[in-house]
Amino acid sequence: MAVVDSRGNPVTDSSGNPVLSGTRRSSSSTQSQARNSISPRESISNLVGSAVNFGERVAGDFGRAVVEEVVDATGFGRLLRGVNLPLFGMPNGGGFLEGSWGSEGVDDWRVRLSIPPNFNLPGPLGSKLAETNGLIWPYTPSIQINHSANYGSMQPTHSNYPFPVYQHSQVQAITITGDFTVENADEGIYWIAAVHYLRAVTKMAYGNTSHQGSPPPVVRLNGYGDFVFKNVPVVVAQFSVELPNDVDYIHVPNVGPQGTYVPTRSQIFVNVQPTYSRRAVHTFSLDKFIAGGYANSNGVGFI
Repeated sequence: MAVVDSRGNPVTDSSGNPVLSGTRRSSSSTQSQARNSISPRESISNLVGSAVNFGERVAGDFGRAVVEEVVDATGFGRLLRGVNLPLFGMPNGGGFLEGSWGSEGVDDWRVRLSIPPNFNLPGPLGSKLAETNGLIWPYTPSIQINHSANYGSMQPTHSNYPFPVYQHSQVQAITITGDFTVENADEGIYWIAAVHYLRAVTKMAYGNTSHQGSPPPVVRLNGYGDFVFKNVPVVVAQFSVELPNDVDYIHVPNVGPQGTYVPTRSQIFVNVQPTYSRRAVHTFSLDKFIAGGYANSNGVGFI
């Protein structure tokens, strides 16, 4: 018996033949219905079957468990993005090196303030600064340099244009601002040493001390290679240390009877003024300066 629709018209198949009652649908239609009946979870499982097999080949049952857990938790899209990642996130074929603040090479271009002669910081503080041959900023600091040539003005009567009259040139104060982070007691010791160093180099020899009456010491500023800062004599005119209230503080033992607490993140600002002796200024040569003679020697660092 032919199958009819709701209006009484005979139902035909794709070839135009009438559909008889009891006829089985084509295999393609049956397969399509079977695919539509599969749950999304089962579809994903079919798609990632190769990934599961890969995990089994590499790490047995544990690898299979890891892959299935990734699929369940994050979906197939995130799994695809991790196809080329090392197994379990561990790199292959490379070793790990221990980080160090110190430097043994001449190519160390970090910004550094030297330690003055006969400047004996206590115990671990002195040894920490000795590792870096002075005070360095662990991260690249922000530095501002200002040079100026100062002119007066000669203003003839009944003239529209005054004449600039040169007076003098100068290198103004250099500001250095950099971040310090502390993740362990060893880095905490360096932070304490940096602050104690800056406190000391901004004080004169006053009271019951050696070299009474001496002003704060002159230190050397180096950084960024020969033509930026090379042995520039400076005095620390000002410094400031930020102690934020929105970070954690780490206890550093064995620095003081009760230990010391330092912030895990802070900023240290230093203002240094280039300072040249009268003898050095007397021997200054502009020709040598232009030719780079002062940058190519270990003498006075004129900038």
